[in-house]
Amino acid sequence: MSLRRIAVPLSYFEFFPEIKATLTTRYLDVKFQTQQTGLMQADKLVEFLKGYEVAVIGLNRFTDEVCAQLPDLKVVSLCSAGVDHIDPAILNKYNIKMWWAPGINKVSVSELAVCYMVFTLRRLHLFSTTLHKGEWRGPMGFGADLRGRTVGIHGCGHIGKEVVKLLQPYGVKILANDKVDYSGFYREWGVEGVGAEELWARADVVTIHLSRNSGTIGMYTGAVLDKMKPGAVLINCARGNIVDEAALAERLKSGHIAGAAFDVFAVEPANGNPLLTLPNFFGSPHIGATTMESWGAMLRSGVEGIEKAYRPEPGVYPFD
Repeated sequence: MSLRRIAVPLSYFEFFPEIKATLTTRYLDVKFQTQQTGLMQADKLVEFLKGYEVAVIGLNRFTDEVCAQLPDLKVVSLCSAGVDHIDPAILNKYNIKMWWAPGINKVSVSELAVCYMVFTLRRLHLFSTTLHKGEWRGPMGFGADLRGRTVGIHGCGHIGKEVVKLLQPYGVKILANDKVDYSGFYREWGVEGVGAEELWARADVVTIHLSRNSGTIGMYTGAVLDKMKPGAVLINCARGNIVDEAALAERLKSGHIAGAAFDVFAVEPANGNPLLTLPNFFGSPHIGATTMESWGAMLRSGVEGIEKAYRPEPGVYPFD
């Protein structure tokens, strides 16, 4: 049995006692964040991790200042599906290894994305809001079916591929764009690989499944949104800061983009975000992986990753 000291600045283990028991059985000294007091960062994170060799984490940030104060830390094992909050150069500077498993929440996020396609096309947010105000249908116009539409998947990695599979019964035309060559997958599943410009121009529904990195931050500018097919809808269950939210708001107001549904925002929590006031915008509080199945898989991965940690390489996937 390893004698490593493990600190877990993540309260989700309290919902999965069997996974928590695996960790405490395997290691002699394990400390958990037991209350949902918010995400530990900066000084609070340092205080919690001081003297521990391993951190099993969610979205905690390991800045230069944090790592400099944790000389005993040797491993950071991620339970998160994304890794954009980790700087590999900083970890390497302090000789800290990491673990991360891509695509571990792909089923949950892909199901949410397809749900939001139907939700947005059917204008359910508007109809539901009207009902909650005590009104019945009235002259609110019509929604649209997903069947027969063209869906553009921007980013066809782990989650994008699951979206392709889930869309099969809907009878849609599927376009996809990715910097990786997935031509074999495209042939197998009837997907047409296209450039980004063609995807924007042809798709009735654009769903974003890109990682957040230097190449994608701010990608969906006003100029890009103007290239989208008039009346299209935009789904983002990937990461915030990929879409210019102010530019999107203007195009939702004008009707150039008929509707949008986002699970992620540039600033989170997104309380007070102007997008949330628009009748053709639906937002949720970053719940893409908030299912028992996804969180169970992510926590198990974090536990197993303690022994599988590796030295991250800047510029090598998932880093740019």
